[in-house]
Amino acid sequence: MADQDPTVLGQVGRFVRVGRAVGGTAARLAGNRYLGLDLDRDKHAADLKLALGGLKGPLMKAAQILATIPDALPAEYATELSQLQANAPSMGWPFVKRRMATELGPDWQAKFKSFEHTAARAASLGQVHRATDQDDRQLACKLQYPDMASAVSADLQQLKLIFAIYARRDSSINTSQIHAELSERLREELDYEREANHTRMYREMLGDEANVHVPEVIESLSAGRLLTTTWYDGEPLAAYAGQEDADRNTVAYNMFRAWYVPFYFYGVIHGDPHLGNYTVRPEDASVNLFDFGCIRVFQPKFVGGVIDLYNALRTDDEALAVHAYETWGFKDLSRETVRVLNIWANFVYAPIMDDRTQRIQESESGLYGANIAHQVHQELRSTGSVTPPREFVLMDRAAIGLGSVFLRLKAEINWHRLFHDLIDGFDLAGLEQRQAEMLTRHRLPLP
Repeated sequence: MADQDPTVLGQVGRFVRVGRAVGGTAARLAGNRYLGLDLDRDKHAADLKLALGGLKGPLMKAAQILATIPDALPAEYATELSQLQANAPSMGWPFVKRRMATELGPDWQAKFKSFEHTAARAASLGQVHRATDQDDRQLACKLQYPDMASAVSADLQQLKLIFAIYARRDSSINTSQIHAELSERLREELDYEREANHTRMYREMLGDEANVHVPEVIESLSAGRLLTTTWYDGEPLAAYAGQEDADRNTVAYNMFRAWYVPFYFYGVIHGDPHLGNYTVRPEDASVNLFDFGCIRVFQPKFVGGVIDLYNALRTDDEALAVHAYETWGFKDLSRETVRVLNIWANFVYAPIMDDRTQRIQESESGLYGANIAHQVHQELRSTGSVTPPREFVLMDRAAIGLGSVFLRLKAEINWHRLFHDLIDGFDLAGLEQRQAEMLTRHRLPLP
């Protein structure tokens, strides 16, 4: 269809709209860097968040992800952008009718018993409508916004501009691989057929997890820019922040299993632990997991590297730590750079090191990992530039995103035992076989 591929006019129009939000940012940063102009960075960052929050499209999602990578952006910007929520205003009923007719045909309304005119949820790349089919099944119909392919192309160019300006100001983090990873993942999110395959795969991978629920894809009501699944009711996570300890801990336990069973058993991670991508069932604190567009499949050796780094930190084995980082894709590591990377690793792995019940972070800071990220960034300035590998981006996003959830819940769990339940008896060859069979069954490429 016409808006499935990026068009020149679409990209130009998007570039102009995004440029109004980003262009002033670039100018003020450049003025601060090269002309010595005063810049209130806290206010500037807040203005940028406000501008991006009104834009549908991938730049807002990219900003959310960047805010979780250790100082890929200055601290003031990470603080503001981490608060972005994908809640741009929804498109109106005329758009919905056009999109549905294009995807399911002019008689599309006859396929449903009911279809709500107002979107139940509006996100960065599409919006969700509640509906029921002729068998009275409760459905969620996700419609992609118009001309998103052009928006992706234009936004990724703007993101490269932001990275380039920041690199001139501070070269301690090489963002080339971060941009490459975001580009590939965001383009994949436009492919609803791929997302349908991801959803079916997650439903199988988590099939034995009684307290994690993945919706069923309704193939007969899905198409290129329409994905229809069963609707699951649930409450937002915020409703559990003040609940009894048992409820909060149960939610945290279920969230941990939802993200890390697929990773350690199949090498797959859900790359977007955004608050809108899961809800909680009040009757048993089980978790509904949604939105499988941003999925990362790792080579099995990457999973082995995660376990190797845990063992290296536990036994203070520097050679094993270097091996783990190199397995992840870090290159040309000096001893000093490894020491700095270990600061970050010791923070991320800290909750699973001790066999005891504890919070995910002892500090009462509301920003999980922000202080450590700042320390790592400061020390990297003295060791030289480091290039975070592509694989690091969404893995770190998941770890920090989930850590923020656990921090908000004030969950107290024995994270060590929860982790060992997943890795004890780890067998690389077994993971390779399970992954290959799973991806082949769901028509997805090997990593």
